[in-house]
Amino acid sequence: MVAPATADSDNDGGNVNYQDYESLQISRRDRVLTIALNRPEKLNAIDGVLHEELSRVFDELNRDREIDVAVLTGTGRAFCAGGDADWLDTLIQDPLGWEKLSEENRRTMNGILECRQPVIAKLNGVAAGLGATLALFCDVIFASDKARIGDPHVKIGLVAGDGGSAIWPYLIGFARAREYLYTGEFIPATRAADMGLINRCVPHDELDATVDAFADQLAAGAIRAIQWTKQAVNAPLRALVASNMELSLSLEAKSNLTHDHQEGINALREKRPAKFIGR
Repeated sequence: MVAPATADSDNDGGNVNYQDYESLQISRRDRVLTIALNRPEKLNAIDGVLHEELSRVFDELNRDREIDVAVLTGTGRAFCAGGDADWLDTLIQDPLGWEKLSEENRRTMNGILECRQPVIAKLNGVAAGLGATLALFCDVIFASDKARIGDPHVKIGLVAGDGGSAIWPYLIGFARAREYLYTGEFIPATRAADMGLINRCVPHDELDATVDAFADQLAAGAIRAIQWTKQAVNAPLRALVASNMELSLSLEAKSNLTHDHQEGINALREKRPAKFIGR
């Protein structure tokens, strides 16, 4: 049975109250917690509210002693379409907002890597930009055969500074990562699985059952051994991310001030090709 994960429920999350989220839909099935990005009308594009909520939910998950495994997904037909264009435009007008954004971004990515529970990404649809980064930081990634994944930061004149420049080379090597990060090209889930960017691509109608079965397999296993193995496996990745994020986030903030980024946002909102001038 799936129930909302609230402190008032018979299936509550221990000492953790998951009621305070506006843009995350959180539910529990036995010892598995599902965290769903919940802006389906925007393809779960990330705005300021969702960005802040992501920065704290994994710390709260880590404190929840009644949860052994987590699933990260999106409601509706997308996993996450990246940054919301209107929100990104406000950051151009208020560049000091990048200080808060950068700190939240560090907490989100470190939270996924450091929380005790294995986090399974369930890609029910497109995963773009920061959405792709969120998925790739998870421990195991399952995708629908209708899903695509890509990091199109450069297509809106931004540096891939939210962790993408760290995780893509780590997973598929520098040569392939450069190709996709420099072009912003999207990869069908079938090809992403073939190249090792994600774990498995399954028929769309089988995605929920496949993820549930894998989550249950982990939850029924020697969970302390599994969770401590996560710590060991992620140790070098955590060190890499720590060395990458300070520079990459500062470069992303710098690119936020360029003419090309404003043009990229304008083009995205107007649904036309961008005309970049290199400044």
